[in-house]
Amino acid sequence: MRYEESTFAWTDTSAAQRPERLTRLRLATGDGVATVTLHRPERLNAIDRTMNHELSAVLRWCDTADEVGAVVLTGAGRAFSAGSEMTGDGFGGAAPEGPGAEWIAPHQVRKPVIAAIQGAAVGAGLTLAMQCDVRFVADDAVLALPFVRLGVTAEWMGHWNLVRHVGLGRAQELLLTGRRFTGPEAVEWGLAVAALPADHVLPRAQALARDIVEHAAPVAVAATKRLLWEAVDADPFEHGRKERLVMEALLDRPDAREGVEAFLQKRRPAWTGRPSTDLPSWPNEHGEDSA
Repeated sequence: MRYEESTFAWTDTSAAQRPERLTRLRLATGDGVATVTLHRPERLNAIDRTMNHELSAVLRWCDTADEVGAVVLTGAGRAFSAGSEMTGDGFGGAAPEGPGAEWIAPHQVRKPVIAAIQGAAVGAGLTLAMQCDVRFVADDAVLALPFVRLGVTAEWMGHWNLVRHVGLGRAQELLLTGRRFTGPEAVEWGLAVAALPADHVLPRAQALARDIVEHAAPVAVAATKRLLWEAVDADPFEHGRKERLVMEALLDRPDAREGVEAFLQKRRPAWTGRPSTDLPSWPNEHGEDSA
């Protein structure tokens, strides 16, 4: 899967290898859930070039691995992430480089990605969390998008995502001032779904991930995720046609029949569709099939 500029097209579905030698991340899997931990606690999980590259590799693997049904992204220690590594030469969280290093954002993964923000999330650390599908945050977390206070602008779709989540007026206030705000404020504004004691954040995120894995059809989840991310700036009627075409394509799949039968028989469904191979052809803005 590779993100094409100005689209949400999934193009390359070749399987990625599970990364084994990770120095900035920890990857744990079980019950269909991949828990990805930013692991530089001594640097408040600041994102440097190595972490950026490893995170891209891990997310690409999660995207293509059918044994992964949902992803939880969190940080080690007392921070989610303090943002891009800052050095005497400036910002150190440059984009990955080299063969196979194309960046893949959490919103491009064909599985739900849930952010467990158990501590501070600042700058690129928060814009990374905003690329996830759901966010849980600690009551006492310190959150900020201080880019203008550092002489730069937000990265990783920060402007677009913040407007999407909290509206233009609040986004203007937060990005133009760069001020700090709290976990409960993030919930009040719609940036997170719940503010919890710090030690409850990761378990809550993992519980939601397991709930998705246990009950929802993986192909339907992937299609729903893409429809949601595309809905924000779409024409409502064009998006409605696209939604209908995707629904009709899924109705012809075995999982749709299995879902109805399992519901009627009051049993757990046995899904057979695989996001890596069984996503329907995606309609373009004119309602026609595209890649």
